Formats: sequence, C-alpha cells, structure tokens
Amino acid sequence: MDLSTERLWFDALRESDAAALFAYRADPEVSRYQGWRPETLSEAKGFICNQSGIAEPLPGQWFQWAIRRIDDGSLIGDLGLCLSDDKQAEFGITLAPSAQGHGFAREALGGLFRALFSRLDVHRLHASVDPRNASSMALLKAVGMRQEAHFHESLWFRGEWVDDVIFAMLAREWREIHTKGAGFAASR
Repeated sequence: MDLSTERLWFDALRESDAAALFAYRADPEVSRYQGWRPETLSEAKGFICNQSGIAEPLPGQWFQWAIRRIDDGSLIGDLGLCLSDDKQAEFGITLAPSAQGHGFAREALGGLFRALFSRLDVHRLHASVDPRNASSMALLKAVGMRQEAHFHESLWFRGEWVDDVIFAMLAREWREIHTKGAGFAASR
C-alpha cells in the first residue's frame, strides 16, 4: 500500500536503514515508553529482515513502514500498524529526535488515517499510550482522537506497573473532522 503526504513517503525498511533505525530506537528518551528497544545494531538489522517478508498490512500481524522525507529520502522514523479481522486497526509511531517538533508525526498520521479510513475501509483506529508520555498524548488529541479508557497499573513494563491510556477514532469521526477542514496536513 503506497502512502505519501506533502513532505513524507512511507515504504519498507531497508537493510541500509539499520544504523539510523538503531540510533533513534535505542535512544533512551525515544524508547522510554515503547515496547521494543534494540540492544544492538544486529537486533535492528534482524527486525528489518523480519519485516522484509511482509509486503503489506495483514490482519493479526504488525506491519512497519519507514517514514522518509521526500526532499532527501532520509529515514526520520517508522510507523507500525496491526489490522484486525473486524475492520479495526492499532498503530504506533516513532520519530528520530531530529525530526520531532516539525509536524512530521501529525502529517504522517494524517496520511495513515486517510488511507485506512478511505482505502482500507477501517471502522475504528486505536492507539495505546503511557500517560506519562505527554508528547504522544498531545499528538493523539491534536489529530482528533478521543480518549476512551485509562487503565491504572494494567501493564507490567520494564520492572514496574504502568498505566495504559487508549485513544480511538471511528471512520465517521474522521470524516466529520476532514469535512470541516480541520485535521491534517495535505496528503496526496
């Protein structure tokens, strides 16, 4: 599935992305609230190798896109998606520190949401976030998602019980936002 926006395009992670992927995914500030943090460059290469056998998002399987800048082709992050058999999808996004604060995450999610709700006929999209991750909480609210739940100390994560907040958006909610002209940066 091809995805692009005004400044970004999404494609498969490549072996040549391993060093960049490792650099931002292993950064303690970036990975603080994420389930996967590679310990070695070899582990990042293995992740890319495992993803190379997946050509498109399939129900029940996580699919990872590289997020690249159109102007220079550089890898600035990655976007994971897991479709379900019942027209729902979960996503997660990670950006390198140098790409944060420029609107890339909001733009990337705009492209993802447009594709899921328009082309793949997804009914409901959701994301799970640690409420201490203020940046992610703000991003999900900014793209029009609503908080559905706050589970207290529901996950055992890196040696402690942590909260889990669920944000979601329905296709009809996305259409309402999109119709009003609010929403996301232009995508093509």
